[in-house]
Amino acid sequence: MSELQQYNLVAEQLIAENLNIGDGQKAKITYLRGEQIFKQGAFAPYVIYIVSGLVKVYLQTGYEKQINITLAKAGDFLAFASVFGENVYTYSAQALRVSEICMIEKESLKAALLNNPEFALQITSRNYRIESLLLETIKNLSYKQMRGKLASSLLYLSQEEFAGENVFEYLTRQDLADFASVSTESAIKFLKEFEKEGIVNLNGKNIQLIDLAKLEQISKNG
Repeated sequence: MSELQQYNLVAEQLIAENLNIGDGQKAKITYLRGEQIFKQGAFAPYVIYIVSGLVKVYLQTGYEKQINITLAKAGDFLAFASVFGENVYTYSAQALRVSEICMIEKESLKAALLNNPEFALQITSRNYRIESLLLETIKNLSYKQMRGKLASSLLYLSQEEFAGENVFEYLTRQDLADFASVSTESAIKFLKEFEKEGIVNLNGKNIQLIDLAKLEQISKNG
């Protein structure tokens, strides 16, 4: 069993049994593809645990403008900052496919974690990943040219943690552009360039990375 699988198993046991969070403090809800799970700026009474599915996490930066930060999957917690006193959601989340979500009342989870410091540390470590992605997003916006931004996004979306999940099936070209912080037109243009250069293979919405070394070089050089 992988480290991720072990974590997910412990997380589910934590919620279901170990910490004795009663039904009054949690609820499971199924969201269909495209449904909004929570919205940036709304009141945040719950921490969100993803039981199954795939969720897009993004920042709304203007009218009909957004920056995609990460994809969350089974075993991930969202809106974890509410445990530490954040009263509103600091980003938005949308189901990319049918997703089962466990909504946990934040004070109940906080009390439960205080009784299980080892798992609390594991959760904190995993949530640091989102902070790291935010820093990478800022770096992309500040220093990288458009080709470098798109290359970085493709590498992220093809990471081992998404193995067995064809994420590109659920992402539009607009979604991909929002991960790279470029226009949709630019994303399409550079994808075609990458295909001509033998770096990727395009088949409808699906994107297959062929030459990771070249893509990593483009990402690094920006």
